[in-house]
Amino acid sequence: MKQNQILAAVLAAAAVLSLTACQSGGTEDGSQNSTPAGVAVQVQEVKSDTISTENKVSGRVVTDGQESVFVAAQAQCTAVYVEVGDAVTAGQRLCTLDMASTLSSYSAANISYQSAVQSYEDQAAIFDKQLALAEKNVNDLKALFEIGAASQLEIDQAELSLQTAQAQRSSTLSQLEAGMQSYKSNVEQLQGVLENVDSRGNVIAPISGTILSLNAAEGSYVGPTAPVAVIDGVDRLEIAVSISEALVPKLAVGDEVDVAISALNANFVGTIKQIERAANMQTKLYNVTISIPEEVDGLLSGMFADVSFRTDTSSDTIVIPTEAILTSNDIQYVFVAENGVARYAEIRTGLTGSGITEVTSGLNSGDQLVVVGQAYLSDGDAVRIVSGEG
Repeated sequence: MKQNQILAAVLAAAAVLSLTACQSGGTEDGSQNSTPAGVAVQVQEVKSDTISTENKVSGRVVTDGQESVFVAAQAQCTAVYVEVGDAVTAGQRLCTLDMASTLSSYSAANISYQSAVQSYEDQAAIFDKQLALAEKNVNDLKALFEIGAASQLEIDQAELSLQTAQAQRSSTLSQLEAGMQSYKSNVEQLQGVLENVDSRGNVIAPISGTILSLNAAEGSYVGPTAPVAVIDGVDRLEIAVSISEALVPKLAVGDEVDVAISALNANFVGTIKQIERAANMQTKLYNVTISIPEEVDGLLSGMFADVSFRTDTSSDTIVIPTEAILTSNDIQYVFVAENGVARYAEIRTGLTGSGITEVTSGLNSGDQLVVVGQAYLSDGDAVRIVSGEG
């Protein structure tokens, strides 16, 4: 009987040990199946890059044809480089005009316009700092008033100073803007006169093709009433789009653009060939022609095209994936992994484009930015970095 009791006690002890091993996650070889601590995240090293704001516009593929080359000013021709029947390429000189006075006026007008823009921006920056200080003064006095360290009269005087600064800012910037718009109008008018004319007074062929007619002769005058030349364009495809007046000043002939043809699943880079200086009377939009520098298989006239114009470029700036940014109460923030811990970082952003965003403050090159899993984090959470490869 005593031996049976001893055997039962041994079997019970073995059962307890077995249960304890199972509950502690043990395996047959004695190893542990514990899950690593921390929220699983993927990170990306923060780097500096170049970013451009993108403005996407829809257009159509068209076929170029004959083009008349006009000069919107009376000018004497000093040299002619082509004859009727000659083959020319886009950008080739056709003739030279004596337009020194107009070119000088354009240069001066452009300098005046740029100076006016700079003056406006400088004054706006000064006023913004003054207003920030005035607002801070009002808020500080209100806080002091709550503890009896300032009077209502001091608050009223500070608020009056703030209102005066606001009025002065509005008045001064309105005057500067009016002057800036006047200079801009003058520049645009001269740009229209100098369309198809380079900085040396050379009339440039806007397209490749054959000279059908030529009204320029050495020593004679050309003017806006008749084309300097008519060119029969080479049979090639272009893209025509219409843009708003807000985008026109940010573009220039020769700028590169990104083109996507959804029907062909094709993407390529085009070049701005021409920007109309007058808006369409019905649509109030400006027509822009995009040259296609390479043959695109299957491209046909009439196909839809999406054109992305690159504007407002920033170089050597912090750029991160837009999807990594979180927002709460108009505050933008991200998470950075540091020594196995998530650090909250409030940021300020600048330009956006192609799924990336410029960060003007809050991040540094080399930071380990959380790009996956950030929505599940709080400041100070433990994190474990995992690979994105599956």
